[in-house]
Amino acid sequence: MPSRRAFFRQSASVALFPSLKPLSESYFQEVARYRSGDSAQALAADEDFWALIQRAYTVSPTILNLNNGGVSPSPTLVQEAVERYFRYSNEAPSYYMWRVLDQGREPLREQLAKVAGTSPEEIAINRNATEALDTVILGLPLQKGDEVVVSNFDYPNMMSAWRQRELRDGLKLNYVKLPMPCEDENQLVKLFVEQMTPKTKVVHLTHVINWSGQVLPVRKIADEAHKRGIEVLVDGAHSFVHLDYKVPDLGCDYYGTSLHKWLSAPIGTGMLWVKKEKISKIFPLVPNEQPQSDNIRKFENLGTRPFFIEQAIGQAIQFNNSIGAVRKYERLFYLKNYWAEKVKDLPGITLYTSLKKGYSGALAVVGVNGMTPGQLESALLTRFKIHTTPIDKENVKGVRVTPHVYILPSDLDRLVSALTILSKENTDKLAKAGK
Repeated sequence: MPSRRAFFRQSASVALFPSLKPLSESYFQEVARYRSGDSAQALAADEDFWALIQRAYTVSPTILNLNNGGVSPSPTLVQEAVERYFRYSNEAPSYYMWRVLDQGREPLREQLAKVAGTSPEEIAINRNATEALDTVILGLPLQKGDEVVVSNFDYPNMMSAWRQRELRDGLKLNYVKLPMPCEDENQLVKLFVEQMTPKTKVVHLTHVINWSGQVLPVRKIADEAHKRGIEVLVDGAHSFVHLDYKVPDLGCDYYGTSLHKWLSAPIGTGMLWVKKEKISKIFPLVPNEQPQSDNIRKFENLGTRPFFIEQAIGQAIQFNNSIGAVRKYERLFYLKNYWAEKVKDLPGITLYTSLKKGYSGALAVVGVNGMTPGQLESALLTRFKIHTTPIDKENVKGVRVTPHVYILPSDLDRLVSALTILSKENTDKLAKAGK
């Protein structure tokens, strides 16, 4: 249940904006204008403001969801848009989907392009980061003997696609072994450069690593790759509208992301970005009549799909824009450090994520000595009703905690309390066992 403090903060936000109805046009205007002259960093700890943002969501009053990095809930206006467009579609599906809703893709493409800082002619709308990135991985004209630089912490679905090409086409994958956490950009760049050879054609970079929350210095690595005539593919699943940047800032050639994570768009929405001059050489995942066209829309040839889900992305963009990119990032970083700073020095606690800007955002992984990741995840859920996800990858062994903008510090106090209890219990247990 929401704490009394959270309740009163919500009440305070209503008092601050007495004329507001949740998610009305005035709501967005007031959110955008609120303390507009103050720094985003100052607003990060203004709980009246963020309680107002929390009102936009319909989250569980019993389960504390700290796995927003998997799939984030959508605000009410996005949920209502999906339902509205779905009912509309069912009045005459083939007419309303193809002749009405499908016509909304171009304005939606323009909205996404503004958020991404790119041309609409470089944006394709699809279902998730896997589909976006696999389109590039499987569509690149690579040949036997060509080399690709990847890392031991890249996402499994993307690695499966690269391994399929390795098996089918004779590519060679060169692996970067990343230290976690790492607060040395030069070291990270050096590790990738060391794996580049005259045969390297592509460097695959995960901007924010899902296993640990580590942020890679993508632009610096991309610049080194381009010096050597190597193309760069970026997995932005966990960084898009989470970190504060525009896609061209990364200096990459190809980029894919999910929109149902940090944008809070409907579940099953994603985006592919391809630099305009690169589009023609990428074969689409689902073939169309002109697979070598330079039209970005060739990557949207998916057949019949849920237009009612796709069109509701627009409402998610509206909500995101009202908060603002800088304010959102500062809040997410603040929330991660809020709980992590309180537990990092507890006995038996291991934090696998940096607390410094530039090396992390909202994602962090924490472990408890004497507990496997599965045991820790289970204990948090069954005993404290806190939902996280277990991480057991290389040297990272714990649970991933990913708060979103609707999470309040009072919610994270529950996590701190739970980890404090588990830390003491397991420290005492290990002491009795003489370990």
